[in-house]
Amino acid sequence: MALVEGTGISKRYGGIVALDDVSVAIDRGEAVGLVGPNGAGKTTLFDCLNGVRHLDAGEICFEGRRIDRLAVYERARLGIGRTFQRLELFGGMSPREHLMVAERVHRADGRLWKDLIGRGRARAPVARVEDLLVELGLYEVADDPIESLSHGHGRLVELGRALVQDPLLLLLDEPSSGLDTREAVGFAAVLLEVRARRQTAMLLVEHDLDFVQRVVERTYVLDFGKMIASGRVDEVLADPVVRRAYLGEVT
Repeated sequence: MALVEGTGISKRYGGIVALDDVSVAIDRGEAVGLVGPNGAGKTTLFDCLNGVRHLDAGEICFEGRRIDRLAVYERARLGIGRTFQRLELFGGMSPREHLMVAERVHRADGRLWKDLIGRGRARAPVARVEDLLVELGLYEVADDPIESLSHGHGRLVELGRALVQDPLLLLLDEPSSGLDTREAVGFAAVLLEVRARRQTAMLLVEHDLDFVQRVVERTYVLDFGKMIASGRVDEVLADPVVRRAYLGEVT
C-alpha cells in the first residue's frame, strides 16, 4: 500500500482546468519529483494534497485513509509537512527561535519563553531542536538574526520547521529557488541525509532538473493539468513528448 495515493484528481478555476484526472502515488521513504512547465498545475496538486484546495473530483488517501475532506492542520497531524517556494521567515528571530516556535505550535502546550531560557518543564523539546540544528548544519548560526544569514540558510530553517513535526511525507515546493549552484548542491545533500536518517517520503516540485536528478529516483510530468509521463528520471527526461512539453524541443 502506498503512503499517499491520489486518484482521478481534478481541479477547476472557473473555466480553467488546472488538474484533469491526475493520479499519483508515493511509497514510504520514497523521493519523487513533480516537474513541468509554468502553469502545468504542479502547485495546485500540492495544494490539493495538503488541503489548501478542495478537489472537484477524485480522492486522496494517506496510509489507506481517505483524507481529501480533511483540513490542512488535520493532514499535518497525520504526518504531511510542506515547504514553500517563497520563504516566510521572521525578521529579528534566530534559527533556534524559529524552530522553537514551530516545535511549540506542533505540541500546542507550554510557554515558549520558558523553553528559550531553559526553564521549560520538559527538556526533551529543547533537545529535539538542538539535535535538528546540528542535523541541518545550522548550529554555528543558531543564534544569529535570520536577516543576517544567506538564502541557503533560510531554506534550511524552513526545512527545519517542517521537520519539527516528524512528517511521514514532505512536500517541497521548488526548494532550490533562489539558491546558487553550491547552495543547491548542499541542500540536495541535506535532503538525501534527512531521507536516509528519517525515512521521510518526499514529493518535490522543481524546475532545476539537475537538482531533481540528485534527489529523486522517479518523477511525474504535468503539462496543462494532465499527467503526460512518469517513471525513472533519466527515462522520463529522455521521452520526446516530455522534452517537447518541458524543454520546447521540436521532434
